Amino acid sequence: MFIQTEATPNPATLKFLPGRVVMPESTFEARDAETAERSPLASRLFDVPGVAGVYFGHDFISVTKAEDGNEWPQVKPAILGAIMEHFQSGAPVLNEGAALAGQSEADEFYDESDADTVATIKDLLETRVRPAVASDGGDITFRGYKEGVVFLEMKGACSGCPSSTATLRHGVQNLFRHFLPEVREVQAV
Repeated sequence: MFIQTEATPNPATLKFLPGRVVMPESTFEARDAETAERSPLASRLFDVPGVAGVYFGHDFISVTKAEDGNEWPQVKPAILGAIMEHFQSGAPVLNEGAALAGQSEADEFYDESDADTVATIKDLLETRVRPAVASDGGDITFRGYKEGVVFLEMKGACSGCPSSTATLRHGVQNLFRHFLPEVREVQAV
């Protein structure tokens, strides 16, 4: 099994491409060992000293290292080994019945009178933003809309990334404003 790695804009996160589907539907994120227990692969990765977070996309795994002095040359080989061992074992990526990382629509907030605007925001996210962000090992999901402000959640490599603020302000916010003049601002939650 050959696993490719790619740098991300977040220096604390690397993107691992195992050459197979990781999550056929939705995504999974674990920012601590307790959440990682829902996934045999995430648990295995959290057993690697220096791992602080994992995110599973459709065909990639983003791993964030802790700021404890461990550098990628020390952490990366153990992560590659853990991913390879997991897929060779045939174990599932998620435990049966484990909840996916995606928030439900019930967790979203917006006024019903803004439903058309929210539908356009979600469409723009799905078709233009999320594919570009996934190529960097992360994800952005809709959380809410209120009084011209769009609230988005950053995941994977985007969470804690130094350039995520610029991505939101100059990329996503400008895109939304172009198609939806009523959008004033985009904020991360």
